[in-house]
Amino acid sequence: MEMRIEADSIGSLAVPADAYYGVQSLRAKRNFNITGRPMHPVFIRNLVKIKKAAAVTNRNINVLDSRIADAIICACNEIIEGKLRDQFIVDSIQGGAGTSANMNANEVIANRAVQILGGIKGDYTLVHPNDHVNMSQSTNDVIPSAGKLTVLEMLPKTMNELRRLHSTLLKKSKEFNHILKIGRTQLQDAVPMRLGQTFQAYASVIARDICRLEKSLEEVSTLNMGGTAIGTGINANILYLKQIVPNINKICQTSCKQASDLFDATQNLDGFIYISGVIKTCAVNLSKICNDLRLLSSGPKAGIAEINLPAKQNGSSIMPGKVNPVIPEVVTQVTFQIIGNDMAITMAAEAGQLELNAFEPVLFHNLFESIEILTSAAATLTDNCITDITANEDRCQELLDASVGISTALCPFIGYQRAAELAKKSLKTGIPLKKLVVEETELTLDQLDAILNSADMTEPKHHLEYALIQTI
Repeated sequence: MEMRIEADSIGSLAVPADAYYGVQSLRAKRNFNITGRPMHPVFIRNLVKIKKAAAVTNRNINVLDSRIADAIICACNEIIEGKLRDQFIVDSIQGGAGTSANMNANEVIANRAVQILGGIKGDYTLVHPNDHVNMSQSTNDVIPSAGKLTVLEMLPKTMNELRRLHSTLLKKSKEFNHILKIGRTQLQDAVPMRLGQTFQAYASVIARDICRLEKSLEEVSTLNMGGTAIGTGINANILYLKQIVPNINKICQTSCKQASDLFDATQNLDGFIYISGVIKTCAVNLSKICNDLRLLSSGPKAGIAEINLPAKQNGSSIMPGKVNPVIPEVVTQVTFQIIGNDMAITMAAEAGQLELNAFEPVLFHNLFESIEILTSAAATLTDNCITDITANEDRCQELLDASVGISTALCPFIGYQRAAELAKKSLKTGIPLKKLVVEETELTLDQLDAILNSADMTEPKHHLEYALIQTI
């Protein structure tokens, strides 16, 4: 392999002659062999968009030669389009607060710009990674800003999948709204409800999750670009300071604003904790729904079996015909991962000291994964489970009829104690509750039919209750 020699403040190092990355990227690759996973492609794209915006700004304020700036912009456009991605060789978890990620971008852009100007890769007299590509910037404003832009780009897809899930749950709630069933609290029989109400509740909690995610976008819409190293804006022209965020907005099609306190925005990562918490909340809600689906579909003969989940694959290598609830299971496992990621994100944000948080790489590694797997989990839950759920209406009625949960409706008429006694007697003797009530209380059969109408119990019917009390 042909090599070229590059030098940095540590010393000289041989770099593959055809590589667009340089000495600092190569050192980082050797130092941070951690996950074996490169930086997230959306993060790389937004990192390069910032470099493009900086070059545009520096050119426009006449601090960067237009010929060099145009070559940098051209190189950035190519990378944004997807080229040279294999040249971003730094591991997603790295030391140095993201300096290696920043320099990986600087070196790749510089070497491609050198080529565009007719030079040979590694000839930084034409375009220098630090002096030109990184002009008016620091890792400390570029990396957190790239992270925020990445979240802004990724979260809308998550919300779209959750909206699809919400819509599908609403359709099921309408489809199942006529089906009566027994509700359960603490896994014990409670009072009657409609199966549609179960799915309506699922839709409602997902709607709240969507609202929380929409609001959380505000937390990453403030950038510290222009703050450079710690927030003072050292080495950045005042005109650059004013123009960099508007230029980022033009390139990224965002509506971000510059932080009013650049010191705060450079050292504090609380916005990312907030977003991670919202993602975790959504994941927990999804898992709760999936736990319910597994219970309600349990059996199919020896369980609750009020609903049927679509059969997606064989459930056992030894038990013929067994089908498992694999989609709810995988969604719940996604929840476990997101909760763990949230803890890592929390600790990374907490560990920052003084004017900078050095632990953004692991924070972004986990946050981007959480967003990505939540999106995928919502999609597979919608497409491979919720859409094709069916109800066992006869089974719902059978379990409702066998339950004494309807005894709750007797309390206003015969009192809690008497209703409890009759419920226990019915369970012990097997005598239907209705028959016991007619035999042992003053309630008539007509009154009892009105009181114990399961459909009426599924929503407030206070006027009926008061009218009956007046007749007894």
